[in-house]
Amino acid sequence: MHLLVTRPEPDASLLADTLRALGHKVLVAPLMQVVVRDFSIELAGVQAVLFTSANGVRAFAEQIGAPPDGMTAFAVGKASAQLARDAGWMQVEAADGDVDALAALVTAKLAPDDGSLLHVSGKAAAGDLAGALTAQGFTVNRVVGYEARLAEILPESVAGRLSAGDLDGVLLFSPRSARVLADLAEKAGLSGKLAAIDAYCLSPAVADALTARISAPESVKCKVATAPETPHLIALLSP
Repeated sequence: MHLLVTRPEPDASLLADTLRALGHKVLVAPLMQVVVRDFSIELAGVQAVLFTSANGVRAFAEQIGAPPDGMTAFAVGKASAQLARDAGWMQVEAADGDVDALAALVTAKLAPDDGSLLHVSGKAAAGDLAGALTAQGFTVNRVVGYEARLAEILPESVAGRLSAGDLDGVLLFSPRSARVLADLAEKAGLSGKLAAIDAYCLSPAVADALTARISAPESVKCKVATAPETPHLIALLSP
């Protein structure tokens, strides 16, 4: 299949390599650029650091450096957990791919009286991790470690392939990325062409975000991963 990957780098190229190894043709066209922000943190009294994306792990490594000795990182999924280990975190807990699962994992593993929690996130954070944990008695401090700058027009490579009917599908990892793609396709007059290809979505929320932006939502062909992890999304591509 000829697949469109719109993730920010470096995740886009990593995913493209995996897809090509499986025999697919891949068009890489990131619709967001992740920019790490300057920030500092105070770790006194913090019992764990929470990451809701791989970009949060990268931002911490770039701005703070080596992980604090003895502190645990809680990651939203297996990919971000592995990245944390690669960045030097010795104690890592991985949730099942979404904010609700991460909140449940933290609640099961930690006690509010043992210290506060530090959440390293993007400027636009998905879900309400702090709200879920505060309701369980935890103190959560959030630091914005990065932001995503959105493309303003659909890349010519994508517009050309969509117009020619030369794409079979697109992989979408977040509601925001789905909305950006749909909005840019509409701006380019290509909503119908986008709806004609398969949309492989990481979660129902991603599929809902895409269909909500298409004028004829019944025409959108969404396929949703059985769990919000990259391997489950890629599994949808199997015949």
